[in-house]
Amino acid sequence: MALTGRFVLVSLAGAVALLLFPSGLTALWAACLLAAAAAADLALAASIRQLRLERRVPGSVRLTESCTSELLVTNNGRRRLSAQVRDGWQPSAGAVDPTRHVDVPPGERRLVPVRLVPRRRGDLRTEHVTVRSLGPLGLAARQLTLPLPGRLRVLPPFHSKRHLPSKLRRLRELDGKAAVQIRGAGTEFDSLRDYVHGDDVRSIDWRATARRQAVVVRTWRPERDRRVILVLDTSRTAAARIDDEPRMDTGIEAALLLAALAERGGDRVDFLAFDRRARATVKSAGKGNMLHQLVNAMAPLEPELIEADWSQIPGQLDAISSHRSLVVLLTALDSGSAEESLLPTLARLTAEHVVVVASVRDPLLDELRAARATASETFRASAAERALLDRAALTAQIKQLGAEVVDATPHELPPALADLYIRLKAAGRL
Repeated sequence: MALTGRFVLVSLAGAVALLLFPSGLTALWAACLLAAAAAADLALAASIRQLRLERRVPGSVRLTESCTSELLVTNNGRRRLSAQVRDGWQPSAGAVDPTRHVDVPPGERRLVPVRLVPRRRGDLRTEHVTVRSLGPLGLAARQLTLPLPGRLRVLPPFHSKRHLPSKLRRLRELDGKAAVQIRGAGTEFDSLRDYVHGDDVRSIDWRATARRQAVVVRTWRPERDRRVILVLDTSRTAAARIDDEPRMDTGIEAALLLAALAERGGDRVDFLAFDRRARATVKSAGKGNMLHQLVNAMAPLEPELIEADWSQIPGQLDAISSHRSLVVLLTALDSGSAEESLLPTLARLTAEHVVVVASVRDPLLDELRAARATASETFRASAAERALLDRAALTAQIKQLGAEVVDATPHELPPALADLYIRLKAAGRL
């Protein structure tokens, strides 16, 4: 049972009557009339247990986009339903006006839409719907919370997709599909053509030249059908917020851009989210299915408050592929945890694979290092300088082990990682 605002107003009117005619009998009559009116209103309200509720929720939506969740309310009772319906979405679902008034005659149904603007990535849930059935006088209402679970998967926004067209043009130039032809790019045989002035004489095919009685050269293209394995660190360091975005979300953006680029470039892409065990895996899929599988696997990922165990990564990679691959480790270049676990593992990985370590650099460190007007700012600048020096020293150690390093701010990391992939492909290192 619930009392409405109208009941409060009627009660205030009764209080005014009591002030005008102060007596115990007046108070008793006012209380009895209010109670009788509320009881009658409650008895005439439509039964909530005679309702049938159905939920329609879209399967998924991208972060920053909106969608509509629908409730279908069917009145199987004999009385007209005048009710307030509240859908119990969690706050991060961003429900706009989750409480709606609905009027349903007996035997009919009504659709109640609720607009959702999600505020975070992942699986957002609702477990129940609360219905408040009002009586004809609007003084009292029946109220009941009914279980009606629903789930909405909020996918990564993939803002870095805007860089994909320009990177694809560069990739097609390497592959000879655009107007610009880059001589000598790639190491995989493509075709034969007539020699023109300026061609490398080492590319002359002497057997074909003898058969055709004209100088013929071989053309090459970047390697295709190579293996690209993306490893996303989901340990405690992934929870740090840089530029008001978790480090994990920046890693997801970089992984999505590189995966889309590598798939269009003819390579096979695998994904692994790992800390001490695999949190999500995506195997190489058919053409056109990779991004769909990736965003669905990445959507529910959350950082785990544990240290990453990099010593298990070689075994995980062997289970994915036994061939030489491009392995991209999306992690943090923080001194301490990386030095103890990551560096010893890199020595093993670089012997078998081409390894890239991609990390997000906090732009606040550069700002703190530059500000030295007061004593407090000077101390902060010293701490920032120390952090940057430690980061540079760790980067140098990683490069000495034979791995490539991409260290950039959140907005620069995805395109920088894609550029490195293109350079490696052009150099024939994949």
